[in-house]
Amino acid sequence: MHPADERLNRPGGLAERLVRLRKAAGLTGDELAATLGWGEKTGRTKVSKIENGKQTPDADEVRAWALACGHAEQAEDLADLVADVQTVHTRWKRRLRDGHASVQEDIGRRTQAAKRIRNVEVAMIPGLLQTGAYARSIITAVSAAYGTSDIDAAVAARMRRQDVLYDQSKTFEFVITEAALRLLPCPPQVMAGQLDRLMSMDLANVTLGIIPFGTELPMMPYNSFLLLDDELIAETWGGKDEERGGDESAVHDRIFGLLAGESVTGDEARRLITAAAADLRGS
Repeated sequence: MHPADERLNRPGGLAERLVRLRKAAGLTGDELAATLGWGEKTGRTKVSKIENGKQTPDADEVRAWALACGHAEQAEDLADLVADVQTVHTRWKRRLRDGHASVQEDIGRRTQAAKRIRNVEVAMIPGLLQTGAYARSIITAVSAAYGTSDIDAAVAARMRRQDVLYDQSKTFEFVITEAALRLLPCPPQVMAGQLDRLMSMDLANVTLGIIPFGTELPMMPYNSFLLLDDELIAETWGGKDEERGGDESAVHDRIFGLLAGESVTGDEARRLITAAAADLRGS
């Protein structure tokens, strides 16, 4: 997920607030579009995209939205949220111009400063547990999407980050879904090596939890995130998004606990890894 997209879609974010305003006003999407003068078919589509976080409105559009819903007092607050989303998008593009290696190095420095590291990954092996070949496949795909070219430097920086695992003064807790074991963002032989790496992880300060397919969850893992002590970093497949603390860190702390509670560890986790490896070899 792009950082700006995450800002739009997170709980209490711009998209959710706009939906609440429309519903509180008793308006359908068609009625709101007509009131705003956005046209029938195109207006309906535009309202839907904005409410689902697929399109970012501009400041004037959200001001008009607030007025149409009878809440003029919220107009400027919503316009500020738009500016916030646009700032994140601009900062993201600026960081990518510096290359992915600098992103990896920055996360590495922050991880070194933390004592408790918790990481949820929805469909990917966590960066601190990746093999070099797996990391290269991920970073190569990201580079193709964003037009960066420092693949070798980014892979090297990600591998250097892993030295922190051997610091016994720190604890590492990883939660992934079974999908991360079975999706192939890399050639099958690379994934086989990655699964072998997970099987060989034997560090007392590292816990890997895997949420099996078919598990009924109290909370969906909508996006990947990293908690460094009480600092939250929303980390996308292209690198780091942003740091947040306070209430958002507390919310993600609770989410991590819920997801970890549904994961299996130890021998049960190894059985899932072994099964994924066997299926991969048989494919």
